[in-house]
Amino acid sequence: MKEVMSVSSIYDFKKQEVGGQTIDFADFDGQVLLLVNTASKCGLAPQLKQIESLYRKYHDKGFNVVGLPSNQFNQELDSDEEAEQYCQRHFGVTFPMTKRVVVNGDDEDPLYTYLKEQTDGQDIAWNYTKFLIGRDGQLVGRYEPKTTPEEFTNDIVEAVQN
Repeated sequence: MKEVMSVSSIYDFKKQEVGGQTIDFADFDGQVLLLVNTASKCGLAPQLKQIESLYRKYHDKGFNVVGLPSNQFNQELDSDEEAEQYCQRHFGVTFPMTKRVVVNGDDEDPLYTYLKEQTDGQDIAWNYTKFLIGRDGQLVGRYEPKTTPEEFTNDIVEAVQN
């Protein structure tokens, strides 16, 4: 049985960007945050264009996105750097991308353990599962892989306006 760290909110987490900088989720306190597990070779990767578009449109209003590459489903490139460059080159991604994470299983990242506990506790079914966090740090919604960003744009707009 794996040991789960004790956390009280999303703001207790830190992740490392591909370039080595630390993303401290406490810095997002009072902002809206979308977390998405990405995979470059996944057929759902074109969702990154929509996510990037929303990021650019609402970023000045307090909307942030963090991409968390994962090779859990064997659809990511060979290195963190290649994955980040691929997303930038093919989908225009400018939001931060972390080093790879494991989203399910014995070695799953504690952030994903926490996110799943905030919803139904179900494992991540596939790449591009998305979690929207409100300005208060509470989960607004979990969106399954085939749910396109267009389908939950209203949730983002509402969260940004609150």
